[in-house]
Amino acid sequence: QVQLVESGGGLVQPGGSLRLSCVVSRSIGIFDTVGWYRQAPGKQRESVAYIRIGRSINYADSVQGRFTTSKDNAKNTVYLQMNSLKPEDTAVYYCNARQGTSNHWGQGTQVTVSS
Repeated sequence: QVQLVESGGGLVQPGGSLRLSCVVSRSIGIFDTVGWYRQAPGKQRESVAYIRIGRSINYADSVQGRFTTSKDNAKNTVYLQMNSLKPEDTAVYYCNARQGTSNHWGQGTQVTVSS
């Protein structure tokens, strides 16, 4: 059973920064992709950023240039550095790890951008 545990969410003012972390219970190298999704109230869950292991990193247009995702294989941890945060970034952020047809999710962490 794969477990993903996110942390780092909270309340931040517009223009501020947060860094989310996701600890994965298995070696990151076994997955095809690891990354982040978010879901705002009343909206569908959307992809934010993901790493194709050994290949590329992809970002949603809405966060390109502001968010950066990375991983630390030794710590089995995936990060999402979020800068220049906007109110529209407010959502529950979920860590995701995908291996073939198996899709694993964390419990989510709330990010609120408000003055």
